[in-house]
Amino acid sequence: MTKDTAQQSIYAAMRNPQLMEAALALFENRLHDAEPVLKAHLKSDPHDVAAIRMLAELAGRIGRYKDAESLLRRALDLAPGFLAARSNLATVLYKQNRIADAVVELDQLLVIDPDHAGNANLKAAALGRLGEYDEALALYEQVLAQYPGQPKLWMSYGHVLKTVGRQQDSIIAYRKATAIAPQLGEVWWSLANLKTVKLNSDDIASMETALKLPDLSDEDRFHLHFALGKAHEDAKEAATAFAHYDLGNSQRLGKFPYNADETTAHVTKAKALYTREFFEERAGSGCPERDPVFILGLPRSGSTLIEQILSSHSAIEGTMELPDMPALATQMGMRKGGLAGVDHADLKVMGQEYLERTRIQRKSDKPYFIDKLPNNWMHIGLIHTILPNAKIIDARRHPMGCCFSNFKQHFAKGQNFTYSLDDIGRYYRDYVTQMAHFDAVLPGRIHRVFYEDMVADQEAQTRALLAYLGLPFEENCLRFYENDRAVRTASSEQVRRPIFKEGMQQWQMFEAYLEPLKSALGDILTRYPHIPNGL
Repeated sequence: MTKDTAQQSIYAAMRNPQLMEAALALFENRLHDAEPVLKAHLKSDPHDVAAIRMLAELAGRIGRYKDAESLLRRALDLAPGFLAARSNLATVLYKQNRIADAVVELDQLLVIDPDHAGNANLKAAALGRLGEYDEALALYEQVLAQYPGQPKLWMSYGHVLKTVGRQQDSIIAYRKATAIAPQLGEVWWSLANLKTVKLNSDDIASMETALKLPDLSDEDRFHLHFALGKAHEDAKEAATAFAHYDLGNSQRLGKFPYNADETTAHVTKAKALYTREFFEERAGSGCPERDPVFILGLPRSGSTLIEQILSSHSAIEGTMELPDMPALATQMGMRKGGLAGVDHADLKVMGQEYLERTRIQRKSDKPYFIDKLPNNWMHIGLIHTILPNAKIIDARRHPMGCCFSNFKQHFAKGQNFTYSLDDIGRYYRDYVTQMAHFDAVLPGRIHRVFYEDMVADQEAQTRALLAYLGLPFEENCLRFYENDRAVRTASSEQVRRPIFKEGMQQWQMFEAYLEPLKSALGDILTRYPHIPNGL
């Protein structure tokens, strides 16, 4: 089939009452109505590429990205010139974290239609994910020259500028976006999330006006609440700030539920599986390479600071929060018998697979690289089993400071436990419980850094870190704030200045509202930094 055939299929769909009904159902997000219509039509006409694409869109909306990919590849086999399907395929690949594959599709699209703003925007975002920031910035600038009235483009451009340390330029880009679309909640949150920027009374008024708009999207609404929370916190208005943080989190929890019992069950299962005997039986297995340095724990625990210090060393490359270990854990979970059933020889293959998957993020020939995904604390057993010589650093912060910092931080995805004070407290407790278990079954394997100790004596903590890694001390590590590497996390601006103590006690202004958190933490709070017996 050709591009013309694809067009014929689209035109035919526009005259088909059933497909028009399905298209309307998709537009109104009535997926349960659209799916049977599309499946029935494709049973009678399996070559209708327009209907295949519509069914792929439906699959993508409910997170069935593999199904969406298969459908879109089928459509492209039938009609290689079906540009809309190829664009959808690039998006689906991007959402599966197959960023390099997405770029391949986008390159094809941009050769045919170089002025397509949506494809150029997605490619720029993909390049940013790959660490190709200069190319991403150039592409954003090219698109913005053609479409200067697009607020989300200005916002995305601002994100990359922030990542590479061009803070003032990022603020200008964000401000352009707010001028075009003052109701765009994410850009207000992006400004607030710079941490070093304080929103003024005019900004607060603009956001409060936007909140009153009758057609404001849920996405814009909760972003505005988080941004207003930060603005009122900076103004020392604790009651108003907490009210906005609470509203924003409640709305997020409503859309992205979290089951704390599942995390507790995961920890219980891990403690039962990963015993001393388990590791003794697999001694000598796995991939022996020493390249990875895992920094893990909870978000907002000082992990970005540790990463910035270590990546200032001549032998260590900082990358970003990599999704690859959780992806391997998911694959393992689908195997019969899980990790316990894996042949010892295959453990080495799995470790090599992790190194191969992450190779695209390495931009230098430095012998070590950092994977700073906090959630990897859940996968320590897997990490040690397939990469027994990898280094593991546990970044830990006072539970009140860490947990409340998570509560007031809007994460784009992946941290659903942060939307409730009770859930955050239980999550912190589960994390400490699992780490205590691995301290017992793998003594000395994990190096722990308490944030408060790093703030009190950076040099001593840095020397201890480097000794754990088997590397010589370098003065550059003490001047980490001079390192101009790209930083993607919420702490990107904070780690570009010397260590400061101001943020350590910010939670105390809100202490009257934090009883649910204290209750969930229990003796984890009262005994910090010591770990209670019996965990």
